[in-house]
Amino acid sequence: MRAFKERQDQRGMTPIDAIFADMIRLFGVDGLEIPAGFVKLFTNAETIPEIVRTCAPYEETLTVCQALRHAMLGQTVLLNRDNIGCIAAAISLGLVDAQQPEALNSPPRTYIQHMASQSGQGDQFQPPAPQDFTNGTAYACHDAGRPEFGLFGPDDSGRFDSVATARKAISAMDAIQPPTIQGIFFYSLGFEGGDLSPDVVILNVRPVELTKLLQSYQYVTGRPITAHMNPLRAVDADLIARPYLTGEINISSYCLGARTLARFDGDRMGIGIPMAAFERLIEGMAASATGYPYPGYQDA
Repeated sequence: MRAFKERQDQRGMTPIDAIFADMIRLFGVDGLEIPAGFVKLFTNAETIPEIVRTCAPYEETLTVCQALRHAMLGQTVLLNRDNIGCIAAAISLGLVDAQQPEALNSPPRTYIQHMASQSGQGDQFQPPAPQDFTNGTAYACHDAGRPEFGLFGPDDSGRFDSVATARKAISAMDAIQPPTIQGIFFYSLGFEGGDLSPDVVILNVRPVELTKLLQSYQYVTGRPITAHMNPLRAVDADLIARPYLTGEINISSYCLGARTLARFDGDRMGIGIPMAAFERLIEGMAASATGYPYPGYQDA
């Protein structure tokens, strides 16, 4: 693996840029574009480089899926407790305690603003706290008798049919708890911060591209990819927290926020890959080129 990294560096590119370029080349199709975002989580014990700190929005909040979308479009974003726009993502990514009873009131959070705007309560609206997301109240707003926590008006069914169902679903969503993270950095190819190594690589792929990636990984590992997908928290829990915590690749069909707020295209899926697994995957692509000839796949 070390020799592999050294070969990357000799090309005058950052390691992650060079590895990604190898991946595109190994697909063997001219003009192929795969949107990618690189994610680095900074723990409370680490020092965030100044060049990264300058990428923190201070006049707006962004959801995690929006931050990823920005990165895939070439913009860098540092999310922290003060500017993350989704309370659930703040839980998943270890910025806040899942049982915190106080709401994150200031500044206004993107996700919460949608609730407030449809609640009809005006200035009387009281936003849900992290605890309300964890105990199911925010997601099963209809069953909980909290219609102000809906997103789509008074007839909103909520995200789950009951508080009990919501709690069951939430218990299966990966989260970095207790909270140990101070910042999540989303960046793109060409980031000028040197050789910053991501914890997780996220690719926005078509099913045919996903096929080749899975084949390449299993070619050298023998291990199947088991998809752990949820209808909510897809980017933060499924594509970042789960790979970060388990070291395993995960796949997602994206979620409500990714499809409605970040506007990920309907023919795309997300794959979250820990950095070590990404390097193995690229090795598999090179070794299996004649066994899995991607250029011959339908719609490749």
